[in-house]
Amino acid sequence: MKIADFPRRQVLASAVAAAAIAVLPFTAAAAPIVVKFSHVVADKTPKGQAALKFKELAEKKLPGKVEVQVFPSSQLFGDAKEMEALLLGDVQLIAPSLSKFDRYTKKLQVFDLPFLFDDVEAVDRFQSSKPGQDLLTSMKNRGLVGLAYWHNGMKQLSTNKDKLQRPEDVKGLKFRIQASDVLEAQFRALDANPQKMAFSEVYQALQTGVVDGQENTWSNIYSQKFFEVQKTIAETNHGIIDYMVVTNAKWWDGLPADVRQGLAEAMKEATAFGNKLAFDLNEGDKKKIMDAGKAKIQKLAKEDTAAWRKSMEPVWKKFEGDIGRDLIDAALKSNN
Repeated sequence: MKIADFPRRQVLASAVAAAAIAVLPFTAAAAPIVVKFSHVVADKTPKGQAALKFKELAEKKLPGKVEVQVFPSSQLFGDAKEMEALLLGDVQLIAPSLSKFDRYTKKLQVFDLPFLFDDVEAVDRFQSSKPGQDLLTSMKNRGLVGLAYWHNGMKQLSTNKDKLQRPEDVKGLKFRIQASDVLEAQFRALDANPQKMAFSEVYQALQTGVVDGQENTWSNIYSQKFFEVQKTIAETNHGIIDYMVVTNAKWWDGLPADVRQGLAEAMKEATAFGNKLAFDLNEGDKKKIMDAGKAKIQKLAKEDTAAWRKSMEPVWKKFEGDIGRDLIDAALKSNN
């Protein structure tokens, strides 16, 4: 029998059914959205653990809709290339140090200003405030959207001298710094000599006296054994070493609303998890340094901190134009 002999209605029904059957396998096998998260540190670090927690939470909240692939330890891209890779769409998430955003916005230099925050709780209050949250979207015109701040820890100051209590105690000393205009100005204001140096070179430089001191988190001071070649560590809490988790603005805005919301919720929970890990790690490593007894840990009295803060005001003033006085005032307000 020819197809023309079938009633027209039956032919149409058969065609519709065949089309539906053809579509079903495709719909059922729709691939999840792949989210590549690249970072430069090891899995065992707070940042590494937070990234893995984000993967776990995102895939749990969005089963079958997203697949998060985490690439630690510069497996995909190193410090120098990861931002470019994000903007090109080769990865979807990265978490660089806040100092790495200098060429995209000068406002984030607020986190490099010395003695601006009293402690990590003040940093949290500022980052959670409207001015702090506004910074996350301050680079959208450059193609970047921040999703969260992740802590590494507060910086402490160390030297090979017996005393490290007031600004005058570092006059003439050589300090290793990261490449940062703010950090260079910080030590210049103290009549000290900043020396830009790779992180991997710091231990030997301290051991041989190429530099007299350095600034870092408790966890870095412990893991890199800097405490073995320094006489004094002052608990200054004079700066924060933090990361910003950023994504490609176009990619983020193009996600389905439910996926974007699920990822945002996963990021919020992973941030709380990672930041607690960072705090606990620094407190634990501080105790290990104290127990080792090789370096003296010096506490600062309120009047000592006030003297340091006073000595840093010219640095704040120097970068006020780029950062904005309103942002500096908002940061100071978080100390209350």
